[in-house]
Amino acid sequence: MKYKPMTGVWEITMGCNMRCKHCGSICENPQIDELTTKEALTLCEELGALGFKHITLSGGEPTTRDDWHIIAKGLRDNGIIPTMITNGWLINEEIIDKAMESGINTIAISIDGLEETHDFMRKSGSFQRSIKALKLMKDKGMYSAVITTVNKQNINQLEDMKSVFIENGVTTWQLQIGMPMGNLKENCELVLDNDGIDTIIDFGYKNLNDNKIKVHFADCIGYYNTKEMEVRKAFSNNNYIWQGCGAGKHSLGILCNGDIVGCTSIRNKEFIEGNIRENSLKDIWTSSETFKWNREITKEKIEGFCSKCNYGDVCLGGCSNSRLCMENSIYKENKYCSYYIAMDRKREEIKAINDIDILFENAENLAEMGQFQLSELLLERAIHLGNENIEILNLYAYVNFMLKNYTIAKDVNERILEIDHNDIYANKGLGLTLCKLGEVEKGIHYLKNAVKLTDSNYMDPYHDCAATLMEYDKIEEAKDILQQARNMSLDFFEENKNLYDKLNISAIAEEA
Repeated sequence: MKYKPMTGVWEITMGCNMRCKHCGSICENPQIDELTTKEALTLCEELGALGFKHITLSGGEPTTRDDWHIIAKGLRDNGIIPTMITNGWLINEEIIDKAMESGINTIAISIDGLEETHDFMRKSGSFQRSIKALKLMKDKGMYSAVITTVNKQNINQLEDMKSVFIENGVTTWQLQIGMPMGNLKENCELVLDNDGIDTIIDFGYKNLNDNKIKVHFADCIGYYNTKEMEVRKAFSNNNYIWQGCGAGKHSLGILCNGDIVGCTSIRNKEFIEGNIRENSLKDIWTSSETFKWNREITKEKIEGFCSKCNYGDVCLGGCSNSRLCMENSIYKENKYCSYYIAMDRKREEIKAINDIDILFENAENLAEMGQFQLSELLLERAIHLGNENIEILNLYAYVNFMLKNYTIAKDVNERILEIDHNDIYANKGLGLTLCKLGEVEKGIHYLKNAVKLTDSNYMDPYHDCAATLMEYDKIEEAKDILQQARNMSLDFFEENKNLYDKLNISAIAEEA
């Protein structure tokens, strides 16, 4: 199986006893077509057979469905660890006992601020109900967690909330941001500005070594901020870093009527991949036609900064739902990314620089230090000011190549060769870039052009041409290039002896 399923969220009902201002699902009453108990238990078997390890039961409010604990036990009986997210209103000793008997690992209560703020967001009296529920779970030995949807109302209450949670036995606390979807779309004044992401990350990092409570981030908070990565590593007990949205790759969402989606946060009808009443879960998961929006997404398909980002080919734009909600398309850049925010600030600073020599000098220094993203921003500014001399364009092409922005690098190198078709750097750069884009024969042609144009003062084209030929099993051609290089420069032979050794041609080269 190409995509190995691991986790999922199952909205077992749309029924809810609250009307939260930030509810993405606009939950109110149970739907008439919700899965029956029998259908739900059959689905538990299918989930187990596919290899799922963890399923979170949510809603709506899952405890408003009478058979929630039967479904949880069905998951556990099929080798899946169930957890549950609840608003806490109905939690009592009986429910906690049922949760423990059915094998639920964790009950997570959604708490969205201190009392006044939480009750404003959810329902009068709900904060105290939630605290009572946490105390009950603590007394009965049930593992509890809290999930907080951070917004403008509660972002400055995090420290005080932490103290309350620790006091009531909470050891795990997940932070996520509210998206302008569902009810929150009608209350969008509550949605955080994107700089709030760094405030959340700083808070998590500040509490990294607090052994009383572990703060961690939902998938919508990141990415490639050093502090954020440290928090993720600490929570997962390994070297985990963000590697793209998992929807349809190792996770899925199940809606109350059996509709299957990549993620329950993405509710648009075009993202429904099938229904378990019509097709088996296995057929939906393994089909080559499902989840294509995420399984086939690439860095190049995402617009804006994400398409040029140093981490773009791994990150793939961060949380898909963030892009969909904030920018109305999963193919738009993610402005709620910490790395985007940092680079956007740098871009604003760079806009104040109008001296092209300063821009180029700083870009060159940064490129030498491997700071290619910042170098690209400086060169982009220089080109925007109208200076497209070959030296700037060559560095711009190189920097984009190192950022894996191969299409940009290709276009820039071609532009240089229109100005001077004998430019060695552009021939070499275009050759390497074309190979990365899959145009190998054409790429090798340009690499050989670079070799013909070079001399003993600049031998890099020989190395790159030979190494590329070796990569594509053109061994005899690689030997020929290395022979030519050996005859031209003894220093090259000594500096690149590993290449000669790989082809076992050092003796031949010496005879030559």
